[in-house]
Amino acid sequence: MSETALHVLTLNCWGLKYVSKNRTERVRAIAQELAKFHHDIIALQEIWVFADYEHVRDSVIKRLPYSKFFYSGALGSGLALLSRFPIISTSVHPYSLNGAPIDVGGGDWFVGKAAVSITISHPVLGQVQIFNTHLYAKGGEDGPEHNRAHRIVNAWEFSKLARQAAELGRYVIAAGDFNSIPSTLPMALIREYADLSDSWAVAHPIAPSTSSPSAMDAITQFGVTADSPLNSYSAGKPIGPYARKFLGKRLDYILYRQPIRPPTHLDDDPLPVLKCTECNVLLTEKVPGRPFSFSDHFALEATLEIQTGNRAPADLADAHNVWATPGAVRGPATTSVSKLSADSLTTAMQALAACYRFSRQRAKKELALFAGCIFILLAVVVGSPWLPHSWINPIFILFTIFVAWLGTTMLYEGFLYGNWECNALMNVIEELEIYKNSLETQAGTR
Repeated sequence: MSETALHVLTLNCWGLKYVSKNRTERVRAIAQELAKFHHDIIALQEIWVFADYEHVRDSVIKRLPYSKFFYSGALGSGLALLSRFPIISTSVHPYSLNGAPIDVGGGDWFVGKAAVSITISHPVLGQVQIFNTHLYAKGGEDGPEHNRAHRIVNAWEFSKLARQAAELGRYVIAAGDFNSIPSTLPMALIREYADLSDSWAVAHPIAPSTSSPSAMDAITQFGVTADSPLNSYSAGKPIGPYARKFLGKRLDYILYRQPIRPPTHLDDDPLPVLKCTECNVLLTEKVPGRPFSFSDHFALEATLEIQTGNRAPADLADAHNVWATPGAVRGPATTSVSKLSADSLTTAMQALAACYRFSRQRAKKELALFAGCIFILLAVVVGSPWLPHSWINPIFILFTIFVAWLGTTMLYEGFLYGNWECNALMNVIEELEIYKNSLETQAGTR
C-alpha cells in the first residue's frame, strides 16, 4: 500500500436524534458510500447517536481499523475520527463559548461543541495530529458583532491548539464544519495564527472566470458544501442573501500545515512536505433510490501528497506556509512563526468588546427580571389566602411554578452564565492584547 499521500475526507452527517430528517436511512447510505472509498482519514461531524457511529465504523473497519468517538457537553460533541494508522493519543477541548443556555432552539450550548483530535503514527511523517471540529453555528457573515463573537472565540482557541501541535513537531491536519465562508474573520484567524493552508485554495489556485455559475459549477469550481439548491434539505429552507447569490456556501474545510522545528535541528535531514494536489466535493447526488440527499452538507475530500527531497518546493513559498521565509532553504520546517494581521486583530477585538458590552447589559436585564419574579412570588404568597374562589387555586399554582422557573432561569442566565461569558470574552481580549503588544515590541526592536 502506497504511503506517498494522505487521503482525507470530512462530512457533516446531520445526525441529531429525533430532529434530523431521514437520519437512519441517510446514515446507512453514508456508511455504504464511505466503505467504497479509499480514504486514510475520515472526520465526521453531527454524528450524535453512538449507534450511528458504530454502524459507520463497522462499515469501514477493514480499511480504517482505528477510530474514536468523542464525548462533550450534555448531548455529546457529535464528532468522530476514523484512521488507517494507529492512534497514539486523543484530546477533547470544549470551546469556552457555545451560545447561551436559554437558546434551546440553537442547541449549541447543550451539545458542547469542541475541537477534538487524534495523534497518529505515520510510517513516513511520524506523528500527525488530526483535528476535527464544528464551530458555533450562529453569527453569519454580517454580524451583529455580539453574535459573531462566540465563533471568533472558537476560531482563536482552535488556532492555538493547531499551532501548539506544530510547535511539538507534529504535522497538523484539521478538518470539519467551520460554519464560516473563506473571507470571514474566523477563517482569517485560523489561517494566519495557526498557519494552516486551505486544501481547496491550494488545489484550485486560480478562481474560475464564470460570472454566473450553475449550481453544479458552484460545487465543482468554488467548493460549495452547504445551502446548495442541489441539496434536498437546503432547497426548501430559507437561506441568507450570500447563499442565494453564490448558490451555496463553502463551510467545510480540510486544512494542513508542517511542523515547526527547533533551531538545533535545522541542519538535520529535511522533513517531508505535505502539499494538497487534489480537493473535491463528494456525495452531491441523492441517496440511491431515495428523494433526499445524504446530508444537509456535501462531503469534502483532499489528497495531501507527501513530498520528500532536500528543499521545499518553490511553489509552496507563500505567506501562509511557515517554511517559506527568507533564507529557509534547508527544508519545510523552520523556527519562524505566523502572525495575525493588524486588521484581523483589530476586528476580532472590536467584536469581542461589543459582545462583552452586550452580555453585561443583558445580564443586568435578566437579573432585574429575576428580582421582579421574587417580588411576584412574595405577592402571590401574601395574597393566596384571600382568593375569592377555590377554582382559582390550580391557576395560581401553575402561575407560581412558571414564575419560579422564570426567576431561576434568569438568575442562572444573568449571574452564572453572564459572568462565565464575560470572563471568557475578557480572557480572549487580554490574550489578543498581549499578542498585539508582543508584535509591536518585536517590530520596535528591528
